[in-house]
Amino acid sequence: MSEEQNNGAAAPAEGAQPAAPTFSVEKIYAKDVSFEAPGAPAVFNEQAQPQLQMNMNQSVQRLGDNAYEVVLGLTLTCAVGEKSIYLAEVKQAGVFGLAGFDGPTLDGLLGSHCPSVLYPYARQLISDLIQAGGFPPFYLQPVNFDALYAEGLRQRQAQAAQQQNGDGLADAEPAGNA
Repeated sequence: MSEEQNNGAAAPAEGAQPAAPTFSVEKIYAKDVSFEAPGAPAVFNEQAQPQLQMNMNQSVQRLGDNAYEVVLGLTLTCAVGEKSIYLAEVKQAGVFGLAGFDGPTLDGLLGSHCPSVLYPYARQLISDLIQAGGFPPFYLQPVNFDALYAEGLRQRQAQAAQQQNGDGLADAEPAGNA
């Protein structure tokens, strides 16, 4: 019956209403995984407090009209002074179906919601790698991807404004100095 409503004579009259936006998770997978413990087994005897550094990045690739691959990269480095204890790198990826969204909403979903979906998988994989490497389990803290996206958007807007103002100032300054 729903096919008749969608394909029947009443549908063109309702054609002014756009189709409802859709979001789907098509596939989640580990795209790249690496673990290194360059000083093992000697590093297991280290008594100093290790320093942890996490780097995170993201990339988006359009695969089709409504399909996008989002890759969340996490690198966790553990060191004591200049000595590397371990390095764990994960690129957690997903294929997402997004249709019917306007540009800003699509950008927000790809920049915030999709990484939020991927992060728990990457977090677990990093933890498993560290533990499999002979180290105590380590769980990354939750990440607020909405706040990270908002900050990145703010920085992009500030950079665009600075480039516009910078170009205008560059033209105006020589005239004022002449």
